[in-house]
Amino acid sequence: MTRQRGFPSRAGIGLRAPHVDELLATRPAVPWLEVHPENYMGGGAALASLESVRREYPVALHGVGLSLGTAGTIDQQHLARLKALMDRIEPCLVSEHLSWSSTGSAYLNHLLPLPYTEESLSVVAGHIHEVQGVLGRRILIENPSSYLRFRHSTIQEPEFLAELVRRTGCGLLCDVNNIYVTAWNLGLDAVAYLEALPVDAIGEIHLAGHAENDADGRPILIDDHGSPVAAPVWKLYERALDRFGPVPTLIEWDTDIPALAVLLDEARIANGLMETATGRDDHARAA
Repeated sequence: MTRQRGFPSRAGIGLRAPHVDELLATRPAVPWLEVHPENYMGGGAALASLESVRREYPVALHGVGLSLGTAGTIDQQHLARLKALMDRIEPCLVSEHLSWSSTGSAYLNHLLPLPYTEESLSVVAGHIHEVQGVLGRRILIENPSSYLRFRHSTIQEPEFLAELVRRTGCGLLCDVNNIYVTAWNLGLDAVAYLEALPVDAIGEIHLAGHAENDADGRPILIDDHGSPVAAPVWKLYERALDRFGPVPTLIEWDTDIPALAVLLDEARIANGLMETATGRDDHARAA
């Protein structure tokens, strides 16, 4: 996938409502921001504030409501609202999750897993084709965090994502924390997962914190976006940079949201690791 020209391969932050006023007042040197479009589809003051932000920064849209994995149809009203917002904001990136959250007229406030089979692959690919056709652009699909696997799944998750890329021309949003959480919970090799993803498809990376819960005496990791990026996730991010090169990277924080400065500090760490990885690449080419 060709990455967007002029868009910096630097670390941005997820912009949440508690930080909007401070961001506009202080104009910190963050290269880009990402928001959930569903928070701005109703117009009003929220949309006005986003337009103010957009005048100062590139903004990416990271959707949570398209339900690409549903066995039913895509919500056309939701898709039309996303298109209208996209046309208004002109985002640098548009992404969605590999999950489902609606069926018929029922909507669930969760990103739910789906089995990885030929049938579900055809369904998701068809929905991605439809969405990209309406939006008029390629979207990125994010790998989920997993806490269970379906016994009748016949395709490994990285291969499922790679086949979506091949069938639809979509890109991938590589959530490194999700890979770490999934690998821990399901007993997988996180590095092998990274190495199975198609290099040219990676258009964005996400980093976030996770929590540890006890499940009948066994530790389970929960992708709660409520703490700093964990040390092993930073290590896995370094491996991702070695494989994919410097990719636009986002710091996510959605629960127990701290001061804006904390997110900016996390972004600075990511930028430092990107600079180090770029230096290694330059040295290897010169050798």
